[in-house]
Amino acid sequence: MNDKKILIVDDQFGIRILLNEVLQQEGYQTFMAANGEQALVLQKQEDPDLVLLDMKIPGMDGIEILKRMKQADKDIRVLIMTAYGELDMIEEALSLGALTHFAKPFDIDDIRKAVKKHLLVVNYDS
Repeated sequence: MNDKKILIVDDQFGIRILLNEVLQQEGYQTFMAANGEQALVLQKQEDPDLVLLDMKIPGMDGIEILKRMKQADKDIRVLIMTAYGELDMIEEALSLGALTHFAKPFDIDDIRKAVKKHLLVVNYDS
């Protein structure tokens, strides 16, 4: 069993369930949030190793969630997902420290590989 924790943040139930099932099959411990408030509570409670964050969430959007997550933990690793070709939002998220982005609909194997890649990165600063 892998001890890595992944937080999935997406307002679309089907996407949360899909990512949850795929990542659990890979052996990760997963947590799901449908909005920014839930995501920030889970970040505090579970201290995830990686976050999959949708950018278009009603209420607190992905940029705001990312900013707050980085305030709480500057080293948190975040992969962003967006269904829109919004380059400004993608560029802003990357400038705030997101590691990479995926456009929806995404290839689940691309997500799987990126998760594995970014969890293998060892942070020697801590």
